[in-house]
Amino acid sequence: MPHLGRRLLWWLLAVLPVTLMSTPAPEPDCVVLLHGIGMRAYVMKRLESALRTDGYRVVNLSYPSREMPFAAIAGDYLPAQLQKHDVARAPQLHFVTHSMGSLLVRQLIADQRPGNLGRVVMIGPPNQGSAAADVAQENALLRRFLGGNLILLGTGEAAIAHRLGPADFEVGIIAGEVAINPVFGDALGERNDGAVTVTSAQLEGMRDFIVLPYSHTLMLWRTAVITQVLAFLRQGRFEHAGGEDAERSDAQH
Repeated sequence: MPHLGRRLLWWLLAVLPVTLMSTPAPEPDCVVLLHGIGMRAYVMKRLESALRTDGYRVVNLSYPSREMPFAAIAGDYLPAQLQKHDVARAPQLHFVTHSMGSLLVRQLIADQRPGNLGRVVMIGPPNQGSAAADVAQENALLRRFLGGNLILLGTGEAAIAHRLGPADFEVGIIAGEVAINPVFGDALGERNDGAVTVTSAQLEGMRDFIVLPYSHTLMLWRTAVITQVLAFLRQGRFEHAGGEDAERSDAQH
């Protein structure tokens, strides 16, 4: 019997490591990053790095924001990219978007809602349309550089904002209030990030809303913004402190 006990012990010691090694690691949640008009995936690189460090599988997509019509990006290009990266296998699929990317994900969810949809964080989104886009549309150089989707980001009859309804998914919105671009100051009027006003960033049905002292594009590189993105993805709310609570909108309820 003592020999049998020793043989059993040796067998367990031999088999157990193999068993542990053969157990697959759990699939992490996936986060898809979507930049704004005229940009590429590189502007989301710091966010990408922080999300990977936090344990997410990250898909940082570039899309042809200037060359391809909005409807084709949302309806064909983006779904094809999601399929290519096999995001359906993730327990939850989250999105972190900037500017026009926020409208793309709203259109995607409205038309082809992912079955594993998790949370969405929007940074500087023109959810109610942007008067800055209206002004830019009048400038031939900007119109040529930003392409045909520019008019859709504005407030006129063609604006995407008029076609998309309230959020029926978990979304947190980060707005900026530092405008370093003087070109659109008069058109925007109220507090804004140089491209989108604080009011325009908000969306009916949002779960949380916070205003941070940064400008439209530089927000993407700020530590405080990245911290808030990670917080919302983890817990479904931002980390409000002191007076920031006053920035939360009744629309989140």
